[in-house]
Amino acid sequence: MLRQAGMDSAATDGLDRWILFVGLILLTILFDWICRKTLVRGIRRIVEHTSVKWDDEIFSLAVLNHFCHILSTLLLMVFLPVVFADHPVAREVVMRLARSCAVVAVFSFVNALFNSVFLIAVRRPAWQDKPINGLRQTGQGIALLICVILIISILIDISPKILLTGLGASAAIVLLIFKDSILGFVSGIQLAANDMLKVNDWIQMPKYGVDGTVTEVTLTTVKVRNFDNTIVTLPPYLLVSDSFQNWQAMKNSGGRRVMRSISIDMTSVKFCTCEMLARYRRIDLVRDYIDEAEARLEEYNLRHNVGRGERRINGRQQTNLGIFRAYLMRYLHDEGRVNLDMQVMVRQLQPTDTGLPLQLYFFTNTVIWDEYESIQSDVFDHVLAVISVFDLRVFQNPSGVDFLALKDHIGREIRHRENAGTEHPGGESPASTSVQARSSRNKASTSSVSPLIP
Repeated sequence: MLRQAGMDSAATDGLDRWILFVGLILLTILFDWICRKTLVRGIRRIVEHTSVKWDDEIFSLAVLNHFCHILSTLLLMVFLPVVFADHPVAREVVMRLARSCAVVAVFSFVNALFNSVFLIAVRRPAWQDKPINGLRQTGQGIALLICVILIISILIDISPKILLTGLGASAAIVLLIFKDSILGFVSGIQLAANDMLKVNDWIQMPKYGVDGTVTEVTLTTVKVRNFDNTIVTLPPYLLVSDSFQNWQAMKNSGGRRVMRSISIDMTSVKFCTCEMLARYRRIDLVRDYIDEAEARLEEYNLRHNVGRGERRINGRQQTNLGIFRAYLMRYLHDEGRVNLDMQVMVRQLQPTDTGLPLQLYFFTNTVIWDEYESIQSDVFDHVLAVISVFDLRVFQNPSGVDFLALKDHIGREIRHRENAGTEHPGGESPASTSVQARSSRNKASTSSVSPLIP
């Protein structure tokens, strides 16, 4: 054909082979297109009619298309030696390139297969919350490393074993470059094996500003969306080497703990008088408790020959704080939003200089944050409002309003004394008399120490 086109035989000897090479490339592309239109479509029709769903991902379009690329590359490698049969140097070059393309095609197929297996795994209930994304990336990274080593060995015509042996000398540099990936891979396996962390878990790490929900776990990063909608990114090995708090167990338990205290003014704690007990009996929640306690204490006092007038010293008697604690226990049991299957307790803590802490320890019947805060606030609103009914006071440090009230009180006392002094016989008020006495004492003290003053 070239001679008929007017070219001489010397010029056609090298050009015809390259024309055949281009024709072979076009034939390979055509073969790949036919495979994707016939083979892929046929397999997809069979897969779509099966009852199982996992084969839809294994035989997905991406996997089948990359498989067709492998077949096309093999076809190219079969016919290339025929085209360059008389040119060994050109045949060796193009064959190395073809084998490199085959390695790339195999790697693409393996990468697509990894993605399909990952999609199958995340759809299983047992694997939905596992950090398997990092495992997928690890597998793809290993496949990429093997692909690069094979391509380099093919292009420079060296055995992969010899190439890996030569790379041993630079292993330290490789470890330094891939340090985060290696640590992340090992940490990802530990997190998955020990069930320490899953996607959608609520974790806290105050040291790193983490307080939110895990959104993604990869080979090198763990992404957490904080409740203020900021994103915190951590390397996985920090979650293994450092301590973090996972609230997922609390969410799964169905109850969230409330552990809050109020400080009681200890000077307001006292024995109950008959009048106080009569008032407290009007409260439905503690009426039975007061009667039972009175009967028990009366029996004790009679058994120990303690008379009624001696009870405050020798006998046993109810206190307003004890009745208040009993009231709070019954109030929490009657509160419909408290989880009674978990611990419910009202206890005293160690007294401090700010009063006697009275702690309410219970669990709500919900783990939803806003509902939990609402229940907690409602309970303590009631506690602060009802505490005065039991003749108790909440300790509170004095504020500016308290100092102003004290100032007004002192001013009224001074004015009252001044007004009372105008009616004092002799025309002098007690205040002026005390002032004169103090001034005379000051003069006497000054005269006694004056010789020592230079």
